[in-house]
This record gives sequence, C-alpha cells and structure tokens, in this order.
Amino acid sequence: MNTMELIKTPKVENVRMLDKYSNNHTVGTLYPTATHLLFVDLNGKKEIWILYMHVASVEKLPLTTTGSPLYIRCKHFLTVTFVIPKERDCYDIYLTLSKLSSPARLEHLYCFYYQESEDVLPQQAGWNFFDVQSEFQRQGVPNEEWSLTYLNRNYELCDTYPRYLYVPTSCTNTVLSGSAKFRSKGRLPVLTYLHPNEAAICRCSQPLSGFNARCPEDEEMLYNILHTNSNATYMYVVDTRPKINAIANRAAGKGYENENFYDNIKFHFFGIENIHVMRASLNKLVELQRCTSMNTFLSNLESSGWLKHIRSILETAWFIARAVASGVTVVVHCSDGWDRTVQVCSLAALMLDPFYRTIQGFQALIEKDWLSFGHKFSDRCGFIGSDGKELSPIFTQFIDATYQLLKQSPTSFQFNELFLLTLHDHVHSCQYGTFVGNCEKDRQILRLSEKTYSLWGYIANHANEYLNPLYSFSKNNLESARVLQPKLSAQSIVFWSGLYCRFENGIHPRETFDDHLLTLHDQSSSLEDHSKLLIKRINSLAQLVGFRQPNKLDKFEKLNNKFDRESSSEKIIENSNDEVRKILKSGQLEKELKTVALDWKSSRNVEECTCATTFDVFNRKVQNYTYHCWSCGNVLCTRCMGAHSVLSGHLTERAVPTCKSCSQGSSAASPTTS
Repeated sequence: MNTMELIKTPKVENVRMLDKYSNNHTVGTLYPTATHLLFVDLNGKKEIWILYMHVASVEKLPLTTTGSPLYIRCKHFLTVTFVIPKERDCYDIYLTLSKLSSPARLEHLYCFYYQESEDVLPQQAGWNFFDVQSEFQRQGVPNEEWSLTYLNRNYELCDTYPRYLYVPTSCTNTVLSGSAKFRSKGRLPVLTYLHPNEAAICRCSQPLSGFNARCPEDEEMLYNILHTNSNATYMYVVDTRPKINAIANRAAGKGYENENFYDNIKFHFFGIENIHVMRASLNKLVELQRCTSMNTFLSNLESSGWLKHIRSILETAWFIARAVASGVTVVVHCSDGWDRTVQVCSLAALMLDPFYRTIQGFQALIEKDWLSFGHKFSDRCGFIGSDGKELSPIFTQFIDATYQLLKQSPTSFQFNELFLLTLHDHVHSCQYGTFVGNCEKDRQILRLSEKTYSLWGYIANHANEYLNPLYSFSKNNLESARVLQPKLSAQSIVFWSGLYCRFENGIHPRETFDDHLLTLHDQSSSLEDHSKLLIKRINSLAQLVGFRQPNKLDKFEKLNNKFDRESSSEKIIENSNDEVRKILKSGQLEKELKTVALDWKSSRNVEECTCATTFDVFNRKVQNYTYHCWSCGNVLCTRCMGAHSVLSGHLTERAVPTCKSCSQGSSAASPTTS
C-alpha cells in the first residue's frame, strides 16, 4: 500500500480549529503526511499530530458560511473539529482519514513501516523480556498437581489458546480433548493463576450444553481441577454474564453448566454486559466532550452506564480474589472466554499478587492473560476495516479498573497514571507490534517479533517516567503484600477525566500534583546520586594526600588548614602531591559538576520549549509531552530530547533523560538505550 497515493491534497491553508468553549478559534494549515494529519497554526508554535491509526471516526458536518466542518474522534479520546474553506478539500481529507485509519490488511498497519534509530531503540528490544513459562514457574508450576501439556503445541486443540497449557496432572489426553470439544471455540478450562495456598484461577469458555447436553470428559475435567486443591471440598464456577444472557445462549446450543452434572461446585452469575452494550456505553461517554453545562454532563454520564460497568467488573474480580485468598479454586468463563473472562481474571490476580502491581509484573500479566490467552485486540480495537460489530472497549475498561485501584491504593503500585495512559494509547496506535493480532498463533504467522518493534522496549527506555513516587514495597511491608480490596461504593468509582477528557483546554492544570511529585522525586534522586559521587571524590582525594580515614568526613577538619582557607584552585594544586595535582588539572571534577542540574525549572512556569513549541494541552498530551533534562534542568518537548545518557556527575552509571544539546555535548557520556 502506497500511502502517499491516497493523499490527494498536500496541504490545506486557512483551516480553523474550533474551540467549543469560546470563539478563540485557531487558524492554521493542515498537512496530511504518510502517517499523521498535522495541523500547524499561523505562528508555527502550535502543532497537533493526529496519527491515522488513532482515528476512530470521521464525520462531515453540514456546510456553514465559513466552510465545511470535519469532526474527528480518536480512540485515545482526542476530538477536534476543523473548518475547511473548500468543500472539495474537506472531502479529500475525509477520504484520506477514512482509508488510512482502517487498512484492509494487518500487514498494512503502522508497525510494519515504523522505524526507530538503533541508538534509541534496537528493533529486537523488548521481544524477549517476557516468557509465559517463566511466569508460571514463578507461581510454582509445574508441580505434583499441575502439569504442562503439549496437546496444543501446534494449536490443534484450541487455535486461540497459547501453545503450552497447564492442566491438572490427573487429566488424560482423552479428558482434555473431550472437554475442548464441549467448550465454545475449544477453550477448555486451564490454569491461569496459582495462589501459594493451592487455590487456583482457571479460565475457559461456555459449555456447548444447550438445554440438557452433558459431557463426561468436561465433568471429569472440573472434578480434577477441584482436587488439585487439598484445602477445599468445593470450588466456584463464575459465569460473568447476566443469567438471562446465558439462558438465551441455550437456544444456540451453548449456555452454562448444569448443576446436576457437576459435583461439589457452586455456581455464580454476575452481570457484566456483552461487547455491544459496552461499545454503546463508550460512545455515549465520548459524547460527554460535547457537553458544555454541568447538568448535561452529569445526566449523560449517568445514562452512559460506564461507571456502573467498571464497578461490575471490579465486583466480579473481587469475588474471585476473595475466594482464592480464602483457599477456594475458581473457574471463570463468559461466552467465548476472551473478553469479560480476561478482564476479571487479570484484575483478580492484580488484587491477589503484589508482583502484578509492579511495572514488570503488570506487563507480564498482560502478556499472559491478554496476549497469550487470545484477547481479540485486532477485532476489538478495530485495527483493520470492518463493520464495527466486533469493536468493544474491553481493554480500555481493564485499564480504567486498574486506575480505580491505583487511585484507591496509591502506595501499592509501582507505576503511575502515565504508564496506564501510555499502554492504552499504544494499544490503539499500532506503532508497535506487541498487540497486533487476535491470539498467539496470529502473531507467530505475522512474525511480529522479526518485523516490528515491541512496546515493552519503548517502555523500558522510558521507565523512569512511569514510576510512582508514593510506591512503598518491601517483603516486610504487609500493606503492599496484602490482598488489595477495591472500594465498590458508588462514590468510590470515579470518572477518569485524565483519560477521557485529557485533551480539553482549560480543565487541566499545567502541572498536576502527580507530575510535580514525580519531578521532585527525579530531582531528589539525581541530587542524591550526585552527592554520593562527590563524597567518593572527597574520600579519594583525602586518601591521596595521606588521610587514612576517608569515610569519616568530620576528620577532614584535621587536614592542613591551607586546604580550608585557600580558595584559589592554583594554590590547592601547588600544595598537593603529583597524583592529586594531575586530577585537579585534568578538569574532571569541574566537568562532573556541570553535568548535573542543581535547579530544575517548574513546568507550570514554562510556556514553551526552546524550539518555540507551546506547551498547551494538545502539545503536552498528544505529541510533545514535556520532559525535564537531568543535565540542564530545562523543560523540553519530545523532539528536543535526545537519547538517554549516562551523566559523569552521577555515581551510578544509569541512563537518564537528557536533551539533545546535553547528550551531544562533552558534559555527558555517550548515549545509551537502556
């Protein structure tokens, strides 16, 4: 696909970008590029980059006296209206966005064309960070009760499941095959999380039970799962659907387990709605951005049902987590086991296991439960053109539910809000191949690890930006290790304006409390590292001039007074031995002092970058998120930041964010990608 052939208009001038809260509209030029739609104002200071893959819908509004309005809604919740003077130009832009936002084939996605500098991010970085088998080993499997089966080695048992599955050791191949045939899409019950108390979370799809069908192999499968846990005489089967939906599926030969056929099992239904209800709910939520009055906003938020859905997902996950924590195994399913099932299984594990609340652990959780077990990212996120019936914000709801837990227990999570926003945005951007495809088999066929970049490599490169300064974890910290109980009262589930309304001018401060806290944390970390280096240098100099106890700084008072009284560096050099004289003359100490910023500028006081790019809500949240350079302390946009560098003024050789000027200068060490 030649993208440029679809771009009929190289640029459109005198375009107005509307501001719904005022008449202060911005006039500028639209540039359709190979990957983005770029808007630049007349002064060249404001730029808005809209990635084609982020575009959810484009709508041509009725003609006005000033031109033809084009309303663009994005998957990361940017909405913008451009008024284009000529209707023909508007139609051309509309056509370009419609075609390039929904390619016909997965091979035409952005990730297959995206290129990054090898100095910044090697192509292979991130693809080997996570191994699902290693994650199960961390949980303690295989063991006497749970074994690895190779029946799905070539995806013949279930083509949407991972290649390697953990099942009860007592299960024969006949039982596994029979259970798979009795479950929708062949998604038989398998292990996804094992608690130290032997209780497990298993996941599957609905049985093909119809009104009265039964399967001895499936019944034995659940019996064997029950008996992997010696601490309980029963287990739960959680059907995440409303019971009326499950009953309706019986007419299609599906449905739910008949309690008369399964012994020592307690069945529970929960009311999480299907993908179509969730899609409609999100569409209503997006319309909140058009509300200009408080009453309209609140009533539309209520009618969307979004917060009710988030609560329902958390409530189901908490039931599972509570059961497992008390020693009872839970088998979870919905219809096909790749939407509601993955939401509640991963959230329950997040509540149970503090490892999943770290950056590395959360990524491992996504790799295991979402990617390996086959959530349909390509269909649910609409990566390629379709009729829209498969679209649904399943992963968005998972990220939102995680945010609710983060805000309720901020000290229990290593990552911050920006980490969740980055995950959400890049799942939809298709800039990285990590989430492309509907299952593990799809990704193997597409050879994504060979042809595209990994999002995990990018995140590792920017890990410092995603740290939560409030996080406090140690093995002795019971607060961090405890089961994380969500607050499910109506007032505890909040509307996440930082995601759904983050591009709204005038409602977000230039520097939020979280931003300010992270900046203080980074600056303190930098100064502490720098001070440790200075102490080391002082100790080294003390040893060279004959001082025998360099670790006790108060003993420096006994040094020759001339080192205290003579401020001239020349006199100090004269009175030093040859080795000290050599170090001082080299200028090494002076260079080290200049590499670390002692004073960082506050984001709230900086209106624009040194390149003249303004730091308004669009540039901060869309393309040019502001960064601090650890070497000069200035606030800069993404384009002015260089590769992470090791500063000679830090004791630990870690790569930190530096601007292009500092990373290319003599004051910083060579850039690194770590």
